[in-house]
Amino acid sequence: MRFPSSIFVSVSLFTAETTAALYLSSTYRSAGDQIWQGLTLLFTLVPSVLVQLTLTFIHRDLSRDRPLILLLHILQLGPIVRCLEAFCIYGSVGRVEEPYVSITRKKQMPRRGQAEEVERQVGQAEGKLFTHRAAFARTSVIQAFLGSAPQLTLQLYICVLQQGVSIGRGTLMVISLLSIVYGALRCNILAIKIKYDDYEVDVRPMAYVCIFLWRSFEIATRVVVLVLFSSVLQLWILPVVLLNFLVFFLYPWILFWQSHSPFPENIEKTLTRVGTTIVLCMLTFLYAGINMFCWSAVQVKLSDPDLINKSQNWYRMAVYYMLRFVENASLLLLWYIYKTDIYKFICAPLLVLQLLVAYAIAIFFMLVFYQFCHPCRRLFSSSMTQGLWDCSSLLCLMCSSGSPQNRPMVKEAPTPSAPKEPATQRPHDTASDSTDDMPNDTTYDMLNDTTFDTPNEMDSNIGGGINGNIRHGVPCNV
Repeated sequence: MRFPSSIFVSVSLFTAETTAALYLSSTYRSAGDQIWQGLTLLFTLVPSVLVQLTLTFIHRDLSRDRPLILLLHILQLGPIVRCLEAFCIYGSVGRVEEPYVSITRKKQMPRRGQAEEVERQVGQAEGKLFTHRAAFARTSVIQAFLGSAPQLTLQLYICVLQQGVSIGRGTLMVISLLSIVYGALRCNILAIKIKYDDYEVDVRPMAYVCIFLWRSFEIATRVVVLVLFSSVLQLWILPVVLLNFLVFFLYPWILFWQSHSPFPENIEKTLTRVGTTIVLCMLTFLYAGINMFCWSAVQVKLSDPDLINKSQNWYRMAVYYMLRFVENASLLLLWYIYKTDIYKFICAPLLVLQLLVAYAIAIFFMLVFYQFCHPCRRLFSSSMTQGLWDCSSLLCLMCSSGSPQNRPMVKEAPTPSAPKEPATQRPHDTASDSTDDMPNDTTYDMLNDTTFDTPNEMDSNIGGGINGNIRHGVPCNV
């Protein structure tokens, strides 16, 4: 059984960021900056409450008699208690023989066109630990993009206005950036496990390095661009942020309306239609928050029973990065035009060039990851390079077809004296670019995770799988 290191990292970042934010807010209060104090506390407490609700929802504490756990969640101590519980479970493995085990059957990565299935026994303790890992993976994403990302943007904006970085503010900015990058990394790993649920996924260290560099350059560049633009055009930053947010918030709902699919009812049996709508709105709210700062590896699809799009759409990714690059360049151009005297000691053209190159480096590491380091690249229905090339060719074709040079020219009529020769009709070449959008036959419930309590409880839950992983043999819910 693997050591629960991801749980420890998630809780450590959550605790460190909360502590640093509370200390910094106290310094703002001492200095009389009530606005900065209020915003700092807002971007700390709101994601903390969402993290507590997520852990409570995933572990189904409301339907179980655990008043002490609920009290600790109300006191915002839920992640720490869950971390201690996970380590207690890990420490008890092997000491007592478990009366109940389940059989998992996973496919290995295909070699020479064949994929072998491997069976493995999963005990009750390992099942509980798996649920803890899944819960903290989701809370890391929530903390990163609904708390750390706005917090980092706010503190960097304050540094620009005050033209200085204090120790407390610098510490909080570093922790927030690490939290965002870690949340984006967990989002990528979560997307891989959801899409390739039937396979034994082994993520190599080089893949983690590529994801870390890709997300670091992408998120840092995006935050700096937003801060620079907001420092010179304070009134225009709000429309830019709202437009980005509304587009990504409404996009899954528009696709759901166009699909004419029935309203999802399988999220949670105890939820009413209103409760289901609130959960779906929170999911799309998080999706919009992720895409505000970086590309979301988990694509929401409300018409799917699992609410996740399991297909690999290179076109959507290419369009996102091209539009985001154009948007960043436009915001930097407006900053360069309207920059004030606070930037007189900064070489503005060099800064613009550095930010654009940094975003290009992020795209480079993304290409390296999907082309060489992705653990399931053998299962791609089409190559990423070919898909992006086809998308670029399609955009170039659309641009060239609308240019004046390609419009048909009016030819002069031939003179009567000239002999008319029969025109030879050349064969007309046509080419169609298409990519196979083949979703995997896998299922994964992103929100409906259950846990092991007692063997009797587990026996009553026979019929599901460990979060979509245990599919054959004697299945159980985790």
